[in-house]
Amino acid sequence: MNIITENTTKIKASIGKISKKLEVFYNPVMKLNRDVSILLLNSIPNKDMQIGLPLSGSGIRGIRFLKELKKGKIKSISFNDYDKKSIKAIKKNLKLNDIGSKFNIENKDANIFMLESKGFDYIDIDPFGTPNPFLDNSIVRLARDGILSVTATDTAALAGSSANACIRKYWAKPLRNEFMHETAVRILIRKIQLIGAQNEKALIPIFSYYSDHYYKIFFRCDKGKLKVDKVLKNHSLMKYKNNEYGPIWIGKLWDEKLVNNMFKKCDETNKKMYSLLKIITEEAKITTIGSYDLHEISRKIKKNPRIDDVIKKLKNKGFIASRTHFNLHSVKSNINYDELILLLKN
Repeated sequence: MNIITENTTKIKASIGKISKKLEVFYNPVMKLNRDVSILLLNSIPNKDMQIGLPLSGSGIRGIRFLKELKKGKIKSISFNDYDKKSIKAIKKNLKLNDIGSKFNIENKDANIFMLESKGFDYIDIDPFGTPNPFLDNSIVRLARDGILSVTATDTAALAGSSANACIRKYWAKPLRNEFMHETAVRILIRKIQLIGAQNEKALIPIFSYYSDHYYKIFFRCDKGKLKVDKVLKNHSLMKYKNNEYGPIWIGKLWDEKLVNNMFKKCDETNKKMYSLLKIITEEAKITTIGSYDLHEISRKIKKNPRIDDVIKKLKNKGFIASRTHFNLHSVKSNINYDELILLLKN
């Protein structure tokens, strides 16, 4: 076990490949995931939140919440993990950080933990692989105006490497192309919204991203049949080069006001999060689904235009254009493909 420091939080945990031999696992790659969660919660008006962490692991997410969320944000945090070793680690890590209040700890199956709770204003589902086993009961216990945060590392299925697995698990046909990661996020959103619809809860995505082989989506929860029906109207099959894919969520991936607020609050020294948000602030202005890979276009037009020059050219012609964090070699724009080829040829 190592002493690990992440921001102002110290924990005892193991670093390395995930295995049964590791007592409690710490994944440094997921620091961005935790950073974004904290920034988002500090950028929304929700206060006095009951926070549910059904898969707490080492406890680092909850401990960072207790140390880094603004005063008045947290009423209490419920840490839970099925593994007794994790429960011991959470207790030690709370003591290591001098935290003595605003939390409780439970040692239950994640779904039983959710069902036996009175409900939460914020729930974070961050499993290894698919979040599917934890969606139903988490959504049942999500309060009105609450935030559901879902991470999926199941990229092989969602991004089209294992298309049949995607159809089985997420009830949609994926794409394997230049905007496969955006499509993956939209497939995952729709799946989660369908689980919400069963419980007459309208789950609206307010922030979504792809990074380091995982997808992360934050939803705000509303209730009522009419609001659910409105969400479902934004599910659709799509076509790409005469191939049908989806159904996917065709609505917005971001709340633009929230994105701008997060970017203003983001510390520039956190280079990874700052770079992500810088792109998303521009990307969020464009509602067009998909993007254009400049490597593919360069081969077609036998030119090699710089991405910044392409964006500038598109804007000068009156189009909306930006980079996309889903594929750093692509441009997102409301121009159609044939018009773009013609514009870049000249």
